Amino acid sequence: MTISPDANNDLAFIPLGGTGEIGMNFNIYRCDGALLAVDCGLGFGGSENPEVDVLVPDPAWIAERAKKLVGLVITHAHEDHIGAVAHLWPSLKCPVYGTPFVITVLRRKLGEVGLGQDVPLHVIKPGAAFSLAPFECQFLRVTHSIPEAQALVIRTHHGTVLHTGDWKLDPFPLLGPPTDEAAFAALGEEGVLAMVCDSTNVLVDGRAGSEATVREALTRVIAEQKGRVAITLFATNVARVESVALAAQAAGRKVALFGRSLRNAVNAARECGYLTRVPDFIAEEEASYLPDSELLLICTGSQGEERSAMAKIAADEHPHISLGEGDTVIFSARMIPGNERAVLRMQGELARAGAKVITPDDVAGIHVSGHPAKDELRRLYALVKPKVAVPTHGEWRHLSEHAALAEEAGADALLVEDGDIIRLAPGRADVVGSAVVGRLAVDGNRLLPMEGGVLGARKRMLYNGVVVASFAVDRAGKVLGQPQVAAPGLFDPAGEEPEQLGEELARVMRDLPNALKREDDSLREAARAALRKAVGRRLKKRPNVEVHLMRV
Repeated sequence: MTISPDANNDLAFIPLGGTGEIGMNFNIYRCDGALLAVDCGLGFGGSENPEVDVLVPDPAWIAERAKKLVGLVITHAHEDHIGAVAHLWPSLKCPVYGTPFVITVLRRKLGEVGLGQDVPLHVIKPGAAFSLAPFECQFLRVTHSIPEAQALVIRTHHGTVLHTGDWKLDPFPLLGPPTDEAAFAALGEEGVLAMVCDSTNVLVDGRAGSEATVREALTRVIAEQKGRVAITLFATNVARVESVALAAQAAGRKVALFGRSLRNAVNAARECGYLTRVPDFIAEEEASYLPDSELLLICTGSQGEERSAMAKIAADEHPHISLGEGDTVIFSARMIPGNERAVLRMQGELARAGAKVITPDDVAGIHVSGHPAKDELRRLYALVKPKVAVPTHGEWRHLSEHAALAEEAGADALLVEDGDIIRLAPGRADVVGSAVVGRLAVDGNRLLPMEGGVLGARKRMLYNGVVVASFAVDRAGKVLGQPQVAAPGLFDPAGEEPEQLGEELARVMRDLPNALKREDDSLREAARAALRKAVGRRLKKRPNVEVHLMRV
């Protein structure tokens, strides 16, 4: 049965990002025509899209229906759940709801883009209920690698949906309470129509592990080091930051923060009452004046991000600090799929400089995941007992493995991906239509489509290069002087090739028919073709060619 993509008598789930991929979580729920958005995150270009740094979901589908959007609820403050709000809110124009930490982080992000006074922000206490009619919402406390992570209960007259967000079962999370298993059990007794659930770690047996064990391991490892120590981790893992700071204190080291996102996360955490046991951090500028054995750096860049603090340090391009022989760099994070090349390159640069690199593969316990492994997923299914399971937050292999686990737990599992419209009620849950989905690149203060236009040209230039030619002709089309040709990234500017290309272009221009020489557009196109062929003969490439023609 196929129904309208704008049905006004159903309960539906519509993932616009984050289902079939890791990152860019952007989800829509529909109840009787009204719409509720849950999370609005970003992703990174990585090796697949080297022409861009940051990606966000295309909001076109929801932007057309923005008047029906009753609100945007953020489950937690990780970038893949909150990072696109500042970019996409002008298309949504709805109130935003989150816990105190979420709203504190978001307020800073919105202020950076001039939206600080425009977006209606509503603080919801962890575990509290709130109404966004026709959706009756309630937060449930979960443990994750960030303060105040929440699952979201969505009650409607069609039935109740549990949207887990990111979570795990950690009995000793260090900051904040453990996952509220009693509340999940009570919800299960109440009856849950569907659970939309995190799939990131479904391929891992057992449990994810506890932050308490990480604190013990980091305290031991840091105490063993002699020179400078640098640790890179996710900026918003406030419990991990606290563990590192306390371990440094025990080892007689002072701590400096390197990276804007890290400083922002720490400031937001302190504003919300966290990190009270941690002394003030020293400034970047002061770090280099401390003896090596008294310094510890916490750095952004655990995923090899090109502009991060650790990437600059590894490339010896940081203005305030360097690492080398006798120093130690600890990676307290796993590589996100797709980031392997960037991380390994950065680790190689650090090792080449003489630093000792320690990863979770080298020393057990210096990192644990914030996502549930198989035993934790089985436990949640036993508590919640959903009729329908919708795996999300993962690539296809994660989703299919999660679906099999859910079926074993007694739920009917639906394998879906971004753009599917899943009718949850009335009737049997099923995919009944599709919504337009896609990715946009954040390019400065604008959003650009990934295909064609600016980014298409950028991608072509990345692989095939660019040639720029300038020449002057008189009214009859005779070339005056020598054409100037530049081909940055293709030929050495000091070499002979650019001059040879200019000479070849002049010969081609002289041999053109007189009628064509009098038409500027035709003359430019002939010059482009000539240069494209000339470079093609030399390099087997078809570069972008720009021609500047002056007629005198």
